[in-house]
Amino acid sequence: MTFRSRFALVSVSDKEGIDVFCKGLEEQGFEIISSGGTYKFLMDRGIQCRMVDEITGFPEILDGRVKTLHPKVFGGILGRRDLPPHVNQMKEHSIRGIDLVAVNLYPFEQTISKENVSLEDAVEQIDIGGPSLIRAAAKNYKDVIVVVDKADYGDILKQLKEGEDLELSMKKDLALKAFLMTSSYDTAISGWLQDRFHDDIPWGDSLRLRYEKVMEARYGENPHQKGAYFKDPSYKGISVHDSDILWGKELSYNNIYDIDAVTDIIMEFPDEPCCAIIKHNNPSGVAISSPGSKSQMADAFERAFNCDPLSAFGGIIGLNRECDLETAERINQRFFEVVVAPSYSEESLTELKRKKNLRIIRTNRPILNTDPPEHRMVKVKGGMLIQTMSWPETDITKWEIVSKIAPTEGQLKDMGFASKVVKHVKSNCVVMAKDLCTVGVGAGQMSRVDSCFMAGTKAGENAKGSVLSSDAFFPFRDGIDALADVGVLSVAQPGGSIRDKEVIDAVDEHGMSMVFTKVRLFKH
Repeated sequence: MTFRSRFALVSVSDKEGIDVFCKGLEEQGFEIISSGGTYKFLMDRGIQCRMVDEITGFPEILDGRVKTLHPKVFGGILGRRDLPPHVNQMKEHSIRGIDLVAVNLYPFEQTISKENVSLEDAVEQIDIGGPSLIRAAAKNYKDVIVVVDKADYGDILKQLKEGEDLELSMKKDLALKAFLMTSSYDTAISGWLQDRFHDDIPWGDSLRLRYEKVMEARYGENPHQKGAYFKDPSYKGISVHDSDILWGKELSYNNIYDIDAVTDIIMEFPDEPCCAIIKHNNPSGVAISSPGSKSQMADAFERAFNCDPLSAFGGIIGLNRECDLETAERINQRFFEVVVAPSYSEESLTELKRKKNLRIIRTNRPILNTDPPEHRMVKVKGGMLIQTMSWPETDITKWEIVSKIAPTEGQLKDMGFASKVVKHVKSNCVVMAKDLCTVGVGAGQMSRVDSCFMAGTKAGENAKGSVLSSDAFFPFRDGIDALADVGVLSVAQPGGSIRDKEVIDAVDEHGMSMVFTKVRLFKH
């Protein structure tokens, strides 16, 4: 096949594979235009190029800040070949049509990911010409092939070898990818500058989101719904996409949602071996291992499981220490969907893999909350709700004792444990605990007394001698009466109800103790 000579403008920061791509373009009759480091890189590899300033008649200036911003470049990209006035003006001004633009951008995101990067260094990595070239080529996608992803090099060359041009459908896909890329790049810059220029406010007047698809889910929450998982490229903390899936079938939409919830809980207890079991985004049980136990993780798992064995069926397990063989053997005695841990012993992996459908997730690092908490966003019709997610420190020394009887040191410690768990339970909610282990969880009820009844029913005999943390105040004494009936001895709640005195009087009548934490812990 014969075809006219064509121009390809190539300017890339990431040069992986660009020499092979340009060699293939040469073979298909393209002349390569380039500049700076890309020009030298290609010439050193025997690929003939023309410098951009040879086309424009104007040199690079301002330390390379201006090199492609010229009418002979942008006219060559934006000129429509199907419009006679465009063609005539291009001829009048000696503008040669550019048929392919291959550009990737200055590494702004890699730069800002470094510790203590200066504002000046970051700003120098804001690309100006690159996004302009990409957008121009994408706008004129019918006449210009725009290439922003090295993963597309092979498919583009394959189609060019089969015909003079790409199929229009592929040109459209490349143009869409180009606009998504420049949008993402601008969002990364604006987000970083927002934090630098206004670090005193959590967000500006306009919200820009940038997420990249990791996978399609088999379906959403239900089989009739579609679902997908997207990642935030700037996030460096614990996440599903940065973990290894060692075993089991693919993760579902609900699995990923619950994995996020279970890691949130075990991050609350970095100093002790802890296990949490999640069911439908609420914990069925959370426990810290007993002192002196042979296998601390096995003990923590057993205690968490025994909080509510019925609800734990088919749940998601989170471990904040390595999973050993004894823990794996105990897990395999029951049915679970997923287990998440920072690491696994070889023996535990062999044991867990006996369950062919159990998903085994390894985070490859401690499950710690080392990054600033992300904002929480919730989509509503026609808009978005957003809130900060930093929590006040759970400091039992600052709690106010409001009852005649003071809680014991052990009760305060258990209420501190329960308060760390309660903020991860859907409201209205209460959590009963004893010996640093949940014994009853009342979640998602419309009234607090129903949450207390549910927690007491779940706890059974274990409610006797337990403590309780409530995510919000008790509006009536009926909740306290229900707790007294099952044997709860001490209660932590924010306080602030107009009936606080009535509630405190009920506590005193039952010989219980109560503290006001003055912090509400709703999770809707």
